[in-house]
Amino acid sequence: MADFDEYMADEYDMDDLEDDMNAEFDARDIDASDSEVEDLEQLNKAADTSAAQARNGKDIQGIPWDRLSVTRKDYRKTRLEQYKNYENVPHSGDEAGKCCTDTEKGNSFYTFKSNSRSVRSTILHFQLRNLVWATSKHDVYLLSNYSISHWSSLTGSRNEILNVKGHVAPSEKHPESLLEGFTETQVTTLAVKERLLVAGGFQGELICKHLDRPGVSFCSRTTYTENAITNAVDIYRNSSGALHFMASNNDCGVRDFDMERYQLVQLFRYLWPVNHSSLSPDGKLVAVVGDDPNGLLVDSSNGQTIGTLKGHLDYSFASAWHPNGVTFATGNQDKTCRIWDTRKTSESVAVLRGNLGAIRSIRFTSDGQYIAMAEPADFVHVYDTKTGYKKEQEIDFFGEISGISFSPDTESLFIGVWDRTYGSLLEYGRTRDYSYLDSLL
Repeated sequence: MADFDEYMADEYDMDDLEDDMNAEFDARDIDASDSEVEDLEQLNKAADTSAAQARNGKDIQGIPWDRLSVTRKDYRKTRLEQYKNYENVPHSGDEAGKCCTDTEKGNSFYTFKSNSRSVRSTILHFQLRNLVWATSKHDVYLLSNYSISHWSSLTGSRNEILNVKGHVAPSEKHPESLLEGFTETQVTTLAVKERLLVAGGFQGELICKHLDRPGVSFCSRTTYTENAITNAVDIYRNSSGALHFMASNNDCGVRDFDMERYQLVQLFRYLWPVNHSSLSPDGKLVAVVGDDPNGLLVDSSNGQTIGTLKGHLDYSFASAWHPNGVTFATGNQDKTCRIWDTRKTSESVAVLRGNLGAIRSIRFTSDGQYIAMAEPADFVHVYDTKTGYKKEQEIDFFGEISGISFSPDTESLFIGVWDRTYGSLLEYGRTRDYSYLDSLL
C-alpha cells in the first residue's frame, strides 16, 4: 500500500471550477460544530437534484456550467488528460489496456434518481474505497469524517450511528474484546450487513456494532505492528448460519471472526499485504488480492491456495463474487477489472477497462444480472453479465468515489462522491418500464 500523505497532497477537487462558490459549499472541517454542520446541510439540501430536475436539464451534481468559463465537455477532456492514476508498477495502465473486452456503451440499466449534497461521504486512505453500504433501496450507511451515519433516501434524513472521534469502548463484555477500546479511530473501511456494522481502522482497529442494540458490542486490534491498516471487511453467514466477518490487513493477514462467540477463529498469512478478500456464496472459497499483481483463490477452511490469478499488471484492491459462486471479479491499479471462472483460473474470461484510474470497488447485484466497478474518481461502470459483459452503462460525474453499493433487492445503486464543493450521495434506480412514476413521488 502506498504512502497516503504523499499522494493525497495532490487532491482532485472541483474547487478550481468555481472559486467564488467555495465559501458557500465547502465541506465542513473535521472539527466543525454541530450547528455549523446543520447550517451546511440546510444549504446543501437546497442544492440537491431530483430526477425531474435532471430531465429538465439541470446538471445532476448541480454544477452551473452556464456560469463557468469552461464547458462540461472541455472539463471532462481536461480531467481525462490530467488525472494522475496511482501505480505501483509504472505504465501498468497503458499495458493492460491493450487486451480489454470490447463493450457497447450507451446502455441505461440504472436511471438517475437523486443527488443529495446534504450527505457527504469522505475518504481516509486514497486506495481504500469501500465506505458506502446500502441495506435496502432506501437505507445507506456511510462515513463522514469521524461519523458513521445512516441516510434515508425516503425521508431525506441523516442519523449518526457511531462517532469515533472520542473514546469508543465495548458496552458488552466478551473474553477476546479489547475492553479499553479506542480513541480517535481513523476509519479506513466499513461493512454493514445482517444488522451488523464493522469499521476497520488505520492502526488495525476493528469496531463492531449491532444496529439493533445500544452501544458497541466488540472491539479488537488485529495487530500492533507498524503496518497495521485494516483494508477491507466482508460480513457473511457460515454454513451453520453463524454470523462472521473476514478482515483483510496490511500485515499480510486475513482474519475470520465469529460474531456469535465474539472471537477470532482463523488467521491466514500470505506473502504480501492483503488489500481485499471476499468469500464465495457457498463459503468454500476466498478470493484474496493485495500488493502483488497475482491474486489467489484459496480454500476457506485452511487458507491454502487452490489457484493463482495471473493477468493483472499492478496491485489489486477489490474483489467480488457473482451469486452463482462460479464467477468472481478482481479490480486493479492497472485500470482493469478481470472476470474469473473458478473452474479455470489460468486466465480471465473478460477484461473490463476504466477510463482514468484504478478499479477500487466492485459489486454484483444479488440476482447476478449486473456488475458495477468504480474508478477512483468520475466514473462508475455497470455491465450486463448475461451479455458476456459486452453491454455497458457508463455513469459520468466529477469527484472522488468513496464507495458504491447496490441495494440487496437490486433496485438502487448508491455512489458516494467526495469533493470539497460537490461532495454528495448519488442515487440511481434500476430502469423499469414504469420509471415515469418517479414524477409522482
